[in-house]
Formats: sequence, structure tokens, C-alpha cells
Amino acid sequence: MNNRVVPTLIVGLVGAVIGSFLMMIYASSHMGGATGPGSTPPAVAAVPLSGVSDQDRIISAVKRTKSSVVAITEQVNGQQVIPTDPFFQQFFGGQGPGIVQPYHGEASGSGFVIDSSGDIVTNAHVLQPPAGGKVTKLTVVFPNGDHVPAHVVAYNIAADVGLLKVDNYSKLPPPLQFADSTRLEQGQWAIAIGEPLQLQQTVTVGVVSAFNRSEPISTESGTQIDFKGLLQTSAPINPGNSGGPLIDIDGQVIGMNQSTVKSAYAQGIGFAIPSNTVRKVVASLQKNPGVHQGTDTGFLGIYMAELSAGVKNQIGYNGSNGVAVQQVFSGSPADTAGIQPGDVILEVDGHGFTSVKDLHNYIGSKKPGDTIRLNVWSQGMKKIVAIKLGETPAAQPVSVRQPQQQQPQDPQQQQPQDPEQQP
Repeated sequence: MNNRVVPTLIVGLVGAVIGSFLMMIYASSHMGGATGPGSTPPAVAAVPLSGVSDQDRIISAVKRTKSSVVAITEQVNGQQVIPTDPFFQQFFGGQGPGIVQPYHGEASGSGFVIDSSGDIVTNAHVLQPPAGGKVTKLTVVFPNGDHVPAHVVAYNIAADVGLLKVDNYSKLPPPLQFADSTRLEQGQWAIAIGEPLQLQQTVTVGVVSAFNRSEPISTESGTQIDFKGLLQTSAPINPGNSGGPLIDIDGQVIGMNQSTVKSAYAQGIGFAIPSNTVRKVVASLQKNPGVHQGTDTGFLGIYMAELSAGVKNQIGYNGSNGVAVQQVFSGSPADTAGIQPGDVILEVDGHGFTSVKDLHNYIGSKKPGDTIRLNVWSQGMKKIVAIKLGETPAAQPVSVRQPQQQQPQDPQQQQPQDPEQQP
């Protein structure tokens, strides 16, 4: 028995050695590129998650979310001025005579469902009626074709976030989920869904281009709002797309479509309100229904001017300290307190001011509802006035024109120097 086992073991051992040697020769001739310089492992290309391409994930994200994206239509009644002299209208900035006529129109935008109670979020400018107009009918159009009456819950003009609601709609689609916008990466996919130009269920794709952008946007009434902290994206955003969701590749909302740069020289520059901002403002609107300016800064309601020689001569003021009141807006806290154009603010809360900027910043540091005490020179008399501040309106006026005799103004200065607040 021993004589048989020993030869078998020897043969097996020799075979193993020869096999190992042959494998080494094969590896050196066929797998020489399997290691990098210095015998380090080569770089391995990333493979799609679970074998799914980005295109497939985008398609899947759209399919999962588009049923919750809605169109918003409004019937608007108002008045419009028809110029009687088009030549005068063209060359004098729309200040010519005209005939007031009623008009009936329709506005539209996009929105998306955010909870199971029928709450739908959109832009405030979608819900805000145009100047001189009134929204008489608000309808939400769901992707299944249902037209459901809705009502406005609240909107914040400065944040451009609005909330509306449909009641007792049994076929409400599932709410969309918000992503954490602080975790976004530059260059990641961004997918915009909405109703641009009333084209239902339109999808555009781009990337997250940049963060914390500021963009001044003009309103239909000729005013301007300076929005800050916006998300920039290359996903095209067109009229009517406002209020729709900007989603990531997983179908979560990373922002709300807002606007695009209107320039013949700019392409692929769109803006969205980050998801964290939308979520925060919506939570506030749900607790506090109604229309909000959202600026949370004190509002006095005047335009101011430095005390130049021309201004002092015009109002008959011989002092050296203070800031002149150039204009007072009707219904503002300053107007209610009896402040008039031509007055000079000498002190506020015991602090003297000679700079429009310094006084502007001081008032802006106060909160709505705060009370300030003004020491005022008015037509040769001094008086102390306590004023409860309002909230600064979001919209900035493009221009203000008042009769010359109503406002102290340096002859070399054609427009108010620095607005304390807006109308």
C-alpha cells in the first residue's frame, strides 16, 4: 500500500508545480496591462448604478413626478388705458392722455402638489393680479384633465412663493418630496417640469449651474424686485413654467422654477428658488394666511435728500445737520404721522444723521412694528414725532415723478437721490 501512495503524491506535487509555472507564463503574456506603473492596480471606470443609465433615471424621475405638476389658470378683470395720441404716448413715456376701458384676460402658470390636504405651491407672481386687475376665477388643471376650482391661501411677494388650495378633490396625486438644497452639487442634473406657454407637461433638462445668485426682476406694474439666494440652472425656463418644480435625478424637488435672463446674448441662464427656501416660506404661509411683503424690515415711507445748498435754499433751512424729506408716500407711517416734503429729520432715537445712507440703514435695521422717535424741523418749527414702522414693500419703484414744488430737490438732481422706502 505504501509503495502505491508515495508515487501518487510525487506525481501530484510535480503536476501542481508545472501548472503554477504555466499560469505565471500565461499571465505575463496576456495580462501585462492589468497593473499600472509601480505594480499598482489600474483605475476602474465607474459603472451606472445597478446598470441603469442617467437617461433611464431621468425618464423614471419624470414619470414618477409629472402627475403632481399642475397648470394654474386665472380669469382677470381690470382696466387699461388706451392712449388717444399714440405719438405723445411714444415720446413722453406713457404720460399722455388716454381713455380708460375695462379688459378681460387670462393668466397662467405652473405649480405642484406638496401634501395630501390639497395644498399646491407656485410663484407669488403667478397668484398676484396685475396692476389695476382682479383675479375673478382660479382653476387648477391636473394632468388627467380635471379642472378643479382653487383659492389662494397666502403668498410672499419678496420670496416669490405662493400657496393655493383645492378642496375635497378625491383624485389628488401624491405630493412631491423636497430635497435638501444645501447638498446640491454644481454640475448635477436638473429637470424642469411645467406648462410653458400653456404647453402641458413640458420637460427640459440641464444642470445646476451656480448658487446664491441675485437677480432684479421687473414686474408688470413697472416696479422691480431684487431676489437673492437663487439657484442658477441651464434647464430652460419659459413663460408659464414659473412655479413648476425643478427636480433632481431621483425625482425630488431641488427648487421652484422662477425666471430666466431675458437677453438676446444670454442662453441657458434660468433661476429657481432653492427647495429649502420654498419649504421654509410655505411653512410660514400655512401658519399665517394672507398677502405678505416678506422683507421683514422697517418701513417709514419717505424719499430723502442730502442737505445740499440747493435743497436748503429751496426749503428755507439754515441749519447744517439733518436729512431732508423729499417725498412722503400716501398712507405710509410717515404720512400718518404728519411728516411732509420739505421737513428735515434732525435726529432719530437721539442719534443725529447727516447722511441719507446712514439714516436709510438705521431705519432698515428696525423691524415692522418698532416705534422710532423723530426730532423734525418743519417750516421753522421743531417737533418730536413717534412713528410705528410698517413693513418695507418688496417692489422697488423704477422712477418717481412729482411736481417740482412738492419736493425739495437740488436743481442738478433730476430723480430722488436715495429711496428710504418704496410706495
